[in-house]
Amino acid sequence: MNVHHIGYLCKNIGRAKRSFETLGYRAETETVRDDIRKIDICFLIKDGYRIELISPAAEDSVVSGLIRKIGNSPYHICYVSDDFEADIETLKQNGYIMIDRPTPAPALGGRRVVFFIHMHAGMIELLDGNGETEL
Repeated sequence: MNVHHIGYLCKNIGRAKRSFETLGYRAETETVRDDIRKIDICFLIKDGYRIELISPAAEDSVVSGLIRKIGNSPYHICYVSDDFEADIETLKQNGYIMIDRPTPAPALGGRRVVFFIHMHAGMIELLDGNGETEL
């Protein structure tokens, strides 16, 4: 598994995007609404590093509680998987707890993602690579 991106939680995606652009990041995608999770997402890239800005689009979004607790902050690492089902099983067998079910991610071309939490590694996202490493 290779790192695909770092997820960065932000209260206002437009302001965060402008702040990261000041640091030399450039938008890799337009801002996309994920109606399943009720979030807005935009990918930025710099020097081969990709960050995913995530902002709640509704009070009951999957990140609303988290944004209230930690504010603007990195909060997950996403790994792209060439063998999605096998990697899910490997993670589960090694103490990673699956906190949702694999679902399509509109900002990632509809490819499936699933989130895990681990006592020592924090939150990770697993992206179904289907042999792809790009958005």
